[in-house]
Amino acid sequence: MPIKTLDIEHLKEVTGNKYELMVILGKRARQIAAQEKLELDEKLQYFEGFEDDDEFSFNEEQEQISKAFEKLPHATRRAITEMEDDAIYYRRPEVD
Repeated sequence: MPIKTLDIEHLKEVTGNKYELMVILGKRARQIAAQEKLELDEKLQYFEGFEDDDEFSFNEEQEQISKAFEKLPHATRRAITEMEDDAIYYRRPEVD
């Protein structure tokens, strides 16, 4: 995956502060990563209770599920895309 530069100045127009922008993006990326991990764990949990009889086919299915999750864009990239699309809700507690 090639490195793509990020126009911070353009994105900071949303928040007005580039440091606040980085905090918001970081928190959102962590939320996305945690959600992905939960989804992956749920899907892989299905294979835990089975005997070793069909272990090869189960390993193959587990591998396919894991590869599907690996193909997803990185959580940070998805958070940036959400910010660019103005799809992230955030608030300032001191203002509310």
